[in-house]
Amino acid sequence: MKKVAVVGTGYVGLVTGTCFAETGNQVVCVDIDKSKVERMKNGEVPIYEPHLDVIFERNIKQNRLHFTTDLASAVKDAEIIFLALPTPPGEDGSADLSYVLGVAKELGQLITEYKVIVDKSTVPVGTAEKVEAAIKKETDTPFAVVSNPEFLREGFAVDDFLNPDRVVVGTSDSKAIQIMKELYQPFIRDGHPLIIMDEKSAELTKYAANSFLATKITFMNEVANFCEIVGADVDKVREGIGSDSRIGHRFLYPGIGFGGSCFPKDVSALLKSGNEVGYNFSIIDAVLEVNDRQKTKIFDKVINHYGDLKGKHFALWGLAFKPDTDDIREAPALYLIDKLINAGATVTAFDPEAMDNIKSEIGDRINYASNQYEAVENADALLIATEWSVFRNPDFSALSSSLKEPVIFDGRNLFELQDMKNKGFFYSSIGRQTILPKVHH
Repeated sequence: MKKVAVVGTGYVGLVTGTCFAETGNQVVCVDIDKSKVERMKNGEVPIYEPHLDVIFERNIKQNRLHFTTDLASAVKDAEIIFLALPTPPGEDGSADLSYVLGVAKELGQLITEYKVIVDKSTVPVGTAEKVEAAIKKETDTPFAVVSNPEFLREGFAVDDFLNPDRVVVGTSDSKAIQIMKELYQPFIRDGHPLIIMDEKSAELTKYAANSFLATKITFMNEVANFCEIVGADVDKVREGIGSDSRIGHRFLYPGIGFGGSCFPKDVSALLKSGNEVGYNFSIIDAVLEVNDRQKTKIFDKVINHYGDLKGKHFALWGLAFKPDTDDIREAPALYLIDKLINAGATVTAFDPEAMDNIKSEIGDRINYASNQYEAVENADALLIATEWSVFRNPDFSALSSSLKEPVIFDGRNLFELQDMKNKGFFYSSIGRQTILPKVHH
């Protein structure tokens, strides 16, 4: 059993703290937001993440998971202190380290015995050095700074934490290596590797992994756009190349760009880190440029189809940047809504989890439906921006009768082309031929 403090209860901090408590450790989570801490003490999970609520409640009940606003009390007994603080992108794309370095300074003033201080946030190469310097300025007490990046997928975060592909630990401190090995032992029993490396390599591993996946998605989007021009089918191409074990099936689904809190931020930060040392990541530059264009791909199709959107009314299914999360950061739906409204159209949207977050971001610029069918009533067309399971097998006859015309623009390729042809829909998706309904004479 280890005593662990987690500073920051955002997405990463909360999952990290809860999962360490689940393996028998004593965990204190620290946050400056008093009302959030009170809610969590009462068993309320502040984010939507499948399965998190169950282990969250269990570990509060069993007295292993605690919450406080008081950093000093949390740090006093903790052997390991995780920093899971926001590193938001600045105007220029670089990661803002003020939260991380601010807490590092406080830790320097608080620690009186050896502690392992772990960067869990995604941070640029060289951050561990900065954290170490900030703490050293305040204290002579020995400590170690470890880079331990997270590889959590939203919607699967609990599973990813409890059953990781790998655990990356960046430090040259032998005592810290031993402590981290003991802490992670329960998670790597199935033979998943715990990889020890230097801090800078660990920091870069995270950025490189996300940038590679973002590149894979973007490459497929470019192939999809080309398929539409030459009349190929991206689904067939995806199957054809995904069966190659060197390429693999994952992250080959074309769509309307990547969003969320990780890919856009991390890809931009890597580009910026390159620029700072005079290195131009030209491939990363291209990935960001293509992704920006891809986010408004549906809008381009809608404009092509209608010409003028003034007075048109659209149903929108999906607001979260991906299914099984309420996260709307950099969500393609936001870009799409913006374009539609600016072109004079109105929108009624439905999303199983993200509507409250969208409401607090854009208010009543759009209408919100209580279910997916209410959203399509009297709409000129249905637009799909997120591939929630509940959208995959809809009642098409209900859609046909609710829409003014049976028209669907699908940014996530949810339906089979032949099926849409048989059902008489105009159906435009990504990287596949557009289905035109048969005209009855």
